[in-house]
Amino acid sequence: MRAFRVVLPSGTRYWTVVDDDFEVVREADRFLREIRLARGRAETTTKAYAEGIVLFLRWCVATGRDWRTAAREMGLFMLWLKWTPGHGGNAPVIVPGPGTKPVRGEIRVNKVLTAVRMFLLYAVTNKMVPTWVLEQIYEIGDTRDLPEEAQGESGGMRLRLRARHRVQEPETDIDRASDEEVVAMFLACRSARDRLTLLLLSRVGLRPGQVAGLRRSDSHLLMDSRPLGCDIEGAHVHVARRQNENGAWSKSKKAWAMPVDFLVVQAFDQYALERHEHLPSCDSDFLLVNLFRPPYGKPVTTDAIGELCESLSRRAGLGRVITPRMCRHAMASNVADAGGSLDEVQALLGQKNPHSPSPYLHPSRTRCGMPSSGFPLPVCSSRAATGDHPPRCRLRRRLRARRAR
Repeated sequence: MRAFRVVLPSGTRYWTVVDDDFEVVREADRFLREIRLARGRAETTTKAYAEGIVLFLRWCVATGRDWRTAAREMGLFMLWLKWTPGHGGNAPVIVPGPGTKPVRGEIRVNKVLTAVRMFLLYAVTNKMVPTWVLEQIYEIGDTRDLPEEAQGESGGMRLRLRARHRVQEPETDIDRASDEEVVAMFLACRSARDRLTLLLLSRVGLRPGQVAGLRRSDSHLLMDSRPLGCDIEGAHVHVARRQNENGAWSKSKKAWAMPVDFLVVQAFDQYALERHEHLPSCDSDFLLVNLFRPPYGKPVTTDAIGELCESLSRRAGLGRVITPRMCRHAMASNVADAGGSLDEVQALLGQKNPHSPSPYLHPSRTRCGMPSSGFPLPVCSSRAATGDHPPRCRLRRRLRARRAR
């Protein structure tokens, strides 16, 4: 039993489950196709779900259980997940003892359980498994114990489902990259492409999948883009979810425009000259392509962006590895420290839920004016030394004007 990647004639990709004879597991394939094609989830989501379902089906085969009714013993499956290594159907029985390190951590176990719950819920809905399975994987309750804000405006009692099986995860906060660390990484870059990539992560706040998926037509770097058919004021880049050949994927379903400042525009110009110098005949519409190693002209991947950040951290002599996510946290925190409100941070990050920006904020009480590194703040002017309210920058006026339209 294993996860298998499928490429449809249209170019759409998703992951399915095949058995040892490479026969498709039909029930799992139907679920994964619906997740990818009907619900519009990412290819990486179907991969994670397929891998979780594979582990569940392996456990059922190894223990002689029918997967349709195995939900009543989900606790044993959790124990098997924690202590049995990969390809557990062929592995010896693991007897954990004092000091033994678990094979899978709490976060991994919860992700597998989420995939199994979604699969079984789909199977119940489509009459493939008995309806009592739903009671085994969810606790059925009502909304009366929820806060008033979460009960809705109707006022009536509604039923809700809560997962029965979940491991307590350790609290791990993603730290932000400091301004000094970003500057050191910027100075360690050896090409204009690397500098632009770092700025898109730490100054614009894009995710790696969004950076790798940018097209040249997405960048509008003039103050007036109306000749291009765009009414958004000022220099900006458009972020949209689309199917990309390099596997890059925007996590956000909506499309929005991110404002960019003079430093990012200058990095765009330098990279355009560098790209023309190395690949004058490259007609790829992808913004970031391979310039220094084969396959030349092909778009960079999300993994390559992560490897770049790791390499820059090591080359800059930092005491830790700065990840792309830490760069995104730095951008959001800088906006908040400069006086930006939570809704403005939410709009800049392209998030839908008003509470989503909260984990990205790492406020610094000592920041005042220009950081000690001399690297200007990303978007807004910072608070004055007197503690007065910050001036309304062009970004705020632009966001409010856009919402008014």
